[in-house]
Amino acid sequence: MTSYVLRRLAQMLPVLLIASFAIFAMIYAVPGGPVAIIVGENASAEEIAEVTRKFGFDRPMIVQYFDWLSRAITGDFGLSLHSRQPVLHLIGERLPATLQLALCAILVALAIGIPVAVASAIKPQSWFDRLLSGWSALALGVPTFWLGILLILLFAVELRLLPSASRYVPLWESPVDALRSLILPAMTLGVYVSGVLGRFLRASLIGEARADYVRTARAKGVPENRVVGLHIMRNALLPFVTIVGLMMANFIGGAVVTEAVFTYPGLGRLLIQAITTRDYPLLQGCILVILVAYMLINLTVDMLYAWIDPRIEYR
Repeated sequence: MTSYVLRRLAQMLPVLLIASFAIFAMIYAVPGGPVAIIVGENASAEEIAEVTRKFGFDRPMIVQYFDWLSRAITGDFGLSLHSRQPVLHLIGERLPATLQLALCAILVALAIGIPVAVASAIKPQSWFDRLLSGWSALALGVPTFWLGILLILLFAVELRLLPSASRYVPLWESPVDALRSLILPAMTLGVYVSGVLGRFLRASLIGEARADYVRTARAKGVPENRVVGLHIMRNALLPFVTIVGLMMANFIGGAVVTEAVFTYPGLGRLLIQAITTRDYPLLQGCILVILVAYMLINLTVDMLYAWIDPRIEYR
C-alpha cells in the first residue's frame, strides 16, 4: 500500500504541472484584464502603463507563468491584486470553513440517503420503494438556492430558531455556535446530495441482493439483518464510496450558490470574488487548491477500496 500511495503521489506532479499551465493560459485568454479594475475607470494612460509594468502584465504569458510557477513551488502564490494580501493566507482562512461545511453536509446526506436506499432496496418495486424513490427525485429536482431560501424563511424568519446568515465558527472552539451556523447550509447541500447517494446505493444494493452468495447465506439461515448489513451492504459500498468522495470534492470547490445564499465565508465565495475582480493570482491559487483536493480525495477513495474489500490489493 505504501508503494502504491507514493507512486500515485508521484503521478500527481505532472498532472499538476499540466493543469497549472492550462489554468494560467485559460485565465489569460479571457477578454479584459485586471488593470482596469486596479486603476479605476478614470485612470490616465500613464497610470495604466505604470500598473501594467508594476505587476508584470507587459511580459509574455509564458514568462509570467514560469515566474509564477517558480514561486508557487515554494508555497508563494503571490499577492492578491485586490486586497494585497498573500494568496495562500486568504485561501488558508477560507479552506477550513469550506471543509467543515462539506463534512457536515456529507454527514447529513449519509444520514438521509443510506436509510432511504436500504429501506427502498429491501422491497424493490413496492409502494414503499416508489415513495422513497419519489423522495430521491424530489431531492434532486429542488434547486439548492431555492431550498436554502425556504429554510431561511422557515427557521430564521418565522420560527427565529437559527441565524439567516452563517458565519464560520470552528467546531472545537464552540460546538453549539458552530452547529447553529452550519445546520441550514449543511441541510441545503445534504438534502440534494442525499438524493444522489440514495439512487446509487439503492441500485448497488439491488444488484448485490440478486447475487448467488446472498441466496446461499439466506439458505443457511443467516438472519436477514446480517445478510443486508454484513454481506450486501459491504459489497455495495464500493461504487457508493466513489460517489461520496466525488460529492465531498465537489463541495470543496462547488458550494458557491449555498455559500452565497447564507453568506458563508468559504472557498466558493472567495473564488467568485476572485473572478469578479479579475484577481488572477487569487483565482489561480483557488483553482489549484481545489484541483489538489480532488486528487487527494480520489486517492483516499482508492485506499478505502482495499479496506472495504480485502480482495483488492495495491502493489
